[in-house]
Amino acid sequence: MQNPIHFKHLARYAASGLIVVTAVSSAWADVFVSSEKDNAIMVLQNDGTFIKNIPTCKRPRHMAWANAGKQIMVACGDSDQIGVVDIAAGKQVDMLPTGESPEIFALSPDGKTAYVSIEEGSQMIAYDIASKKPLFAVKTGAEPEGVLATPDGKLVYVTSEVTNSVHIVDVATRKQVGMVKVGKRPRRFALTPDGAELWVTNELGSSVSIIDTANRIVKQTLEFEISGMRKNDISPVGMLITPDGKTAWVGLGRANHVAEVDVATHTVRKVILAGKRTWGVGLNSDGSRLYVVNGLSDDLTIVDVASGKAIKTVPAGRVPHSVITN
Repeated sequence: MQNPIHFKHLARYAASGLIVVTAVSSAWADVFVSSEKDNAIMVLQNDGTFIKNIPTCKRPRHMAWANAGKQIMVACGDSDQIGVVDIAAGKQVDMLPTGESPEIFALSPDGKTAYVSIEEGSQMIAYDIASKKPLFAVKTGAEPEGVLATPDGKLVYVTSEVTNSVHIVDVATRKQVGMVKVGKRPRRFALTPDGAELWVTNELGSSVSIIDTANRIVKQTLEFEISGMRKNDISPVGMLITPDGKTAWVGLGRANHVAEVDVATHTVRKVILAGKRTWGVGLNSDGSRLYVVNGLSDDLTIVDVASGKAIKTVPAGRVPHSVITN
């Protein structure tokens, strides 16, 4: 059963025509997908119904909510900037210039600072969003990508794809204070709600490294296997941990599946077939639906969490990268 019309969301979108309410409409704009080749963010209802595209800077990739959910910040790799998209206006209204080819970034808890991985020079650069000026830069291993800021604002974690490591940056001292070796080609992060474990996807290791944040060591490596599939075709990238801390969802890349993992036991509950190259993952607000971005089949698979089954796959632009939800 679809959700009823949510009037809070309608108020946000109606002014710009993002939603057209009809007698049969029972879903709202809830899903936003960045499309690298379309230079746009695709806006969908939570059932996958297309609403519109919002034009952005070139090659939009990673996204994050900003300004209390009124705006989306999106890293644009071919524009060397982070675009600021206003949801109500339905357009990009501002930008933050960055180093060359930004892909992943994280915002500080107060929303004032953007921490951006920049491959050029192998560094993470912190930018003051208001002034649009760089605050500081910290050297990392080659090809930094994943970035995560801790909820207390004290640390920033950065992956290095080449050195197979996680770099730990202290925000107060603006220096690297630790490094943890993980699996091959680490890509993205997820932090458990209690902050005790930092999960890292290893694209070429077919695994997730689970770091004990207190001791800064890998406490366990969770390896993925799918019957009848070669190990090197299982390439984890996108990942999230549910707000209750019980479940992790991991996109398995070229394996075309998404894995449901029990966080407490570090075991795989099930794997679910999606589209080609499962990449980004996102949950809706009540946790009932998982959205899986499929970068090589140009679509988005919607998974019913309760049944653990894919219920629909819908077009999601050319080379969709990331998905975020309201």
